Amino acid sequence: MNGFLDVDWGDLFSLSLPAAEIVIRGSAIYWFLFLVFRFIVRRNIGAVGIADILILVIVADASQNAMAGEYKSITDGVVLLSTLLGWNILLDWLSFRYAFIRRFAESSSLCLVKNGQMLKRNMRREFITEDELWRELRENGVESLQQVKEMNLEPNGAFSVIKREN
Repeated sequence: MNGFLDVDWGDLFSLSLPAAEIVIRGSAIYWFLFLVFRFIVRRNIGAVGIADILILVIVADASQNAMAGEYKSITDGVVLLSTLLGWNILLDWLSFRYAFIRRFAESSSLCLVKNGQMLKRNMRREFITEDELWRELRENGVESLQQVKEMNLEPNGAFSVIKREN
């Protein structure tokens, strides 16, 4: 019989790799990508957190592999997805509970302008040009650097501007 129901049902839900290997592979990829997103990618993330983007990308890829059959069984994909989601939930919980984990998991804001002075070293660190800085300042109604008490690049990639009081 060569058709829709011609399936080896035993292989469909069996593990093709040891569960521990799938967990280790998933963990290694999760932490590698987390570190890349945490320390290299910063700007233009929008309102979505780094961990949210990370989990979205790797869960989509892992799901695709589980659905397309690159894994020998659905269970392989389920174990991998569970590992990835487990790490994401655990990291969120630990970040909520412990400040030192939160400092590791979430980047802090970076000051770009302080008391009317551009902090060019910080701008270079994030590859922010003066034109980009001025565009953000204009969008916040700033005409002169002397109006700015502080301008920061926030962890979500947005810019915040605190104007001096008159």
